[in-house]
Amino acid sequence: MAKSRPTKKILDSYTIKGTDKVVKVGDCVVMRAEDAQKPPYIARVEKIEADGRGNHVRVRVRWYYRPEESIGGRRQFHGAKELFLSDHFDEQSADTIEGKCSVHTFKNYTKLDSVGSEDYFCRFEYNAATGGFTPDRVAVHCKCEMPYNPDVLMAQCEACKDCNQSPNDENCIIRSDCFPEGSFKSWD
Repeated sequence: MAKSRPTKKILDSYTIKGTDKVVKVGDCVVMRAEDAQKPPYIARVEKIEADGRGNHVRVRVRWYYRPEESIGGRRQFHGAKELFLSDHFDEQSADTIEGKCSVHTFKNYTKLDSVGSEDYFCRFEYNAATGGFTPDRVAVHCKCEMPYNPDVLMAQCEACKDCNQSPNDENCIIRSDCFPEGSFKSWD
């Protein structure tokens, strides 16, 4: 008589080993990389399940890619904490989860009072097979025609002073490194 396969049980949550942090579906997590020299991986938990005995827990995740992991590589406008939500799904042992993190929308990230080590942002979805991005365009806000990098100081251009636009108007900001020192004014 053939052995029957133990059934899998869908779980609502998982407590990260050695911590009191609880992971649920939809949470973003930091996962240990096989190579200790590489930064940890970031993923969004899509499903949590245990084997029939409840001994081994696995998570189905949707991976975030760092810009340097994409086909086009890191570009000047990519922020240090920028990630791309990919179409790459995988199953991993829950034991590889090191902690939780937050992946914010770009807009919410730029409004954070302080950015912690667990804070990241995402403004693109990434197709791992083709190297394509959604959206495939992003607004530019500078004379260099580069998208906004939240790691670089943005400043009000002189045109804003003349046309009485708000210094926070998205169309009237420039990167401070695009002009000689002293030729722009910053705002708080």
